[in-house]
Amino acid sequence: MDPIFTEWKRQVDPAIESALDYLACSQKEDGSFPSNFGDSTGIPALVGMAFLSKGHLPTDPTYGATINRCLDFILANQKPDGVLHKGHAGSGPMYAHNIATLFLSEASGQVDPLRQERIDDVLPRALKLILEAQAVKKDENNRGGWRYHPNSRDSDTSCSGWALMALRSAKLNGAAVPDESILAALNYLKRHQNKDSGSFGYTDTTRNGKTLTGMGLLCLELCGEHNSAESFKAAQFVMSTFRTLPGTQHEFYGNYYNAQGMFQLGGRYWSEYAEWMYETYLQKQAGDGSWDSRDAGPIYGTAIMTLAFTVPYRQLPIYQRDETVDE
Repeated sequence: MDPIFTEWKRQVDPAIESALDYLACSQKEDGSFPSNFGDSTGIPALVGMAFLSKGHLPTDPTYGATINRCLDFILANQKPDGVLHKGHAGSGPMYAHNIATLFLSEASGQVDPLRQERIDDVLPRALKLILEAQAVKKDENNRGGWRYHPNSRDSDTSCSGWALMALRSAKLNGAAVPDESILAALNYLKRHQNKDSGSFGYTDTTRNGKTLTGMGLLCLELCGEHNSAESFKAAQFVMSTFRTLPGTQHEFYGNYYNAQGMFQLGGRYWSEYAEWMYETYLQKQAGDGSWDSRDAGPIYGTAIMTLAFTVPYRQLPIYQRDETVDE
């Protein structure tokens, strides 16, 4: 485990367990959650991954039932076209669908035989939908990406980041994800990196760079662009802006991706970011273990903050990195 995390672990471990207790106690019997978007497939997926990221398994006597309820809710809500969707999904179902697909892929191989059978049926159809949505005819600016609906003819980098992580996770797990699809998504993201600043935009190269550049950096790193000029330019942008992240829109989302991206690079990037993240957000955790996101409420906020805090635990395949990275 890296030195910076070892230094903070005594404070971080109890904070994470308190957060997981909060999430477990908040879950409804059907696996969904109260608060913003809690009845969509995306929130149970983020919560389920939060437990997996700390090393808790679906067979775990403490939190296994919570994880399995998250899985069961998602598995029970696949539509005939393959989309994983129920409840309020904001502008459209693909955002939650991509996160839910990622969770199913990350949980696959860790569940009981009956749930594994269900995942083996549901996951390929969920992946097929992602690939079909990417293949919809689009113009040059949008080609290779994803948006809120399976038939959308435009794209945005946020939705595309989750879709790309779902595809990468599935490919690592042995799914037949074409290399061309990964490359097309990577090229889409590269077209939305600002050549001057290194930041990534939402639907262009300028908007929301503070919260989206960590996402772009992570996707570059995960798709074979490790230590590339584009990666380091994105990292420099994150390093120059992350201290102004608190109070901005989509703050927790930005922190989540920044933590992943900085961890991939390691060295001073991770040590400086981790020091700031733990110092800043440990003191913002409420007494009940939650972090309240002003954008999407306390369930989302607690799950996404837990996922950021647990990056160095390396419990999820999606968090793995090149072991030659400077520790």
